[in-house]
Amino acid sequence: MNIVTSDCGDYMRLIVDGRVDTNTSPYLQQAILSAFQKKNDIVVDFLNVPMISSAGLRALLIGQKTAESKGGSMRLANVNETVRNVLEMTGFDKILTLS
Repeated sequence: MNIVTSDCGDYMRLIVDGRVDTNTSPYLQQAILSAFQKKNDIVVDFLNVPMISSAGLRALLIGQKTAESKGGSMRLANVNETVRNVLEMTGFDKILTLS
């Protein structure tokens, strides 16, 4: 997995490329927390994420809780059908903002 972070003015954009699983989710979690140190609003772009595991869901949950504690927001963009189905089956579509 590769993550490219870019400052988009009012928010930070994290472009994630690859599987988000047990091995890679710590990197996603760290990237999200680092982005929240710079901005209160984060967009996590999942265009090139083919799958997510429960460990990846945990990283997203930590990101969402961080956003709430800072009075900011975290949004997932370009979520494909496979990942969206996982988010819906686990109820994460009710916790996270998807676009």
